[in-house]
Amino acid sequence: MRRSVLVRFLGLSLAVALGAVIATALIATYSTSEKLQGEIDANTGQLQVDGEIYGQLSKYASDHPTWSGVDKVVHDLADRLGRRIAVTTEDGTVIADSARMLGAAPELPSVPAATIDARGGGMQGTMALYQARKTVMAAGTFSATPMIGPPFIVYPDWGLTDEELAQRNQLAKRAVNCLAAKGKSASVVAGDGTVPQVVIESTQPAAGGQVSSLTSVKDDCLSAGMTAPSAKAKIVNDDEVRRSTACLDAAGIKYKINDYSGLRSVEPVAKPELDERFANCVTQARVQALTPYVAPPAKLYLGAKSTFNMFSGEGLARTAATALGVVLIAALVMFFAGRRLVRPIVALTGAAQRMRNGDHAARVPVSGKDEVARLGHAFNDMAEAIQRHDFQRKAMVSDVAHELRTPLANIKGYLVASEDGVVPLDGALVTSLLEETGLLEHLVADLQDLALADAGMLRLHPASRDLTELAGQVVLAHQPAAEAASVTLTSTASGPSPAIVDSARIRQAVGNLVSNAIRYTPPGGHVVVGVRPVDNGFTVSVTDNGTGIAPEHLPHVFDRFYRADVSRTRTTGGSGLGLAITKHLVEAHQGRITVTSRLGSGSTFTIWLPSTATLSG
Repeated sequence: MRRSVLVRFLGLSLAVALGAVIATALIATYSTSEKLQGEIDANTGQLQVDGEIYGQLSKYASDHPTWSGVDKVVHDLADRLGRRIAVTTEDGTVIADSARMLGAAPELPSVPAATIDARGGGMQGTMALYQARKTVMAAGTFSATPMIGPPFIVYPDWGLTDEELAQRNQLAKRAVNCLAAKGKSASVVAGDGTVPQVVIESTQPAAGGQVSSLTSVKDDCLSAGMTAPSAKAKIVNDDEVRRSTACLDAAGIKYKINDYSGLRSVEPVAKPELDERFANCVTQARVQALTPYVAPPAKLYLGAKSTFNMFSGEGLARTAATALGVVLIAALVMFFAGRRLVRPIVALTGAAQRMRNGDHAARVPVSGKDEVARLGHAFNDMAEAIQRHDFQRKAMVSDVAHELRTPLANIKGYLVASEDGVVPLDGALVTSLLEETGLLEHLVADLQDLALADAGMLRLHPASRDLTELAGQVVLAHQPAAEAASVTLTSTASGPSPAIVDSARIRQAVGNLVSNAIRYTPPGGHVVVGVRPVDNGFTVSVTDNGTGIAPEHLPHVFDRFYRADVSRTRTTGGSGLGLAITKHLVEAHQGRITVTSRLGSGSTFTIWLPSTATLSG
């Protein structure tokens, strides 16, 4: 069994795609390897650089309630440190990206380098904070390492106003003067907008000589106000303690409150370690207290400042060579596979052209079971039907010519004989000529009905009619013919049978069946017209006990000009169009007609009509 065309095309597409993927992977691997090696060689201090970026952005998050305005900081850091820096919200929305130009930017790395959260970490951050509090805060100094707690712990200048900073500078100058009075050389060290520190200059013995260093001062000259937190930090710290104690009280957890350089800390009593419930209360309190004052958590992405450029000289040449290779492979595969697929289509085209030129015997060889093979079978079936219909058309033309020739010949013969004086033109001759003319008129009317039915132009006038009443009218109309043939003609019905039909056309169809039944029923026989409801509709059956129809003739009884008894002539057997017309009339009513018969036992023709059919008038 051959695979379907769809599967084969899919396989070809996958093969081409696989080749393209492999080629792309080779380019990407080669280029990435070169790039990574260059970055490793050129950036030996990359960790320090990334740490500085993280520290700067953490400081920004601590000093601002939103990330608005961070673009300038990001671009300045990227230009100075040669790194791509991107900051996004937790759901991935880009806040700032140094690589973004004109609204577009390369795709971000799949994993962020770090998460910036100025509110302090979770349980691990809380535990680290308590580990560092005693050494950091008790000493009255602060650390600028990556954040392990709230900003008022990590950054001593957090929340300071200009007035508070000026007061610190005054206190620092007084401390320097106090130390000078004691004979100690001291100075104030402070950057722009940072907390001033008083340090003394001392020399420490070291290998190779004396080294001058600056050391944090611990002396009674120092005022406590120099290391006191800002008013803003006090407000946040008080809110944090209030929330923490409320949560711990509700949970029934014991705690104690310690003071470190003006800031209070809620710490456990029962155990030296923090448990999860305690840490959750403290952490949530800190987050809620800091949220109005610091920027929300954000993700930090770091990457190379430049990327591989396929349109550079080397990149363009490499990409062009790879693309050419993929195109050549695809062309070869499609050429050899396409010839196999196109061959049967070419055969179909040639056969169709031969049929157009009149060769209705044109056929195509078919093998396999795929879509093209099914197309070939369909074409051969179509050609067979066309040839059969052409044969039927020719046979019909011949039959029509024969049927018309006989009455015309009779009429012409009588008229010539009358003109020559051989046959007198009396009443008997006129009656005979009228009979022949009536036969011609009936044949022409039947042919017109068939032509209209074939063209789909058979007009109907649908209306609600009682089929039982129509059957009675047909029986009454054919009663004289039945009596003349010594045949009993009756009708049966179970009651009213309303349906939407064209009464004239249904009477014509049933009348054709009754006329045939009377013609093929011997004297003393009977014909019954029955109406009964069945299958959402009604059946009208015409049953006789006449000669019946042989099994080999049953499939052809509705063919035009077909006579089961070839010995019958036009006079004794009709035109051969009645059953064909009946079939068209029934199908125009969206019904169907069937026949059952046994040779010598009679026949039954059954018409089924829907009770609610919608007919076009």
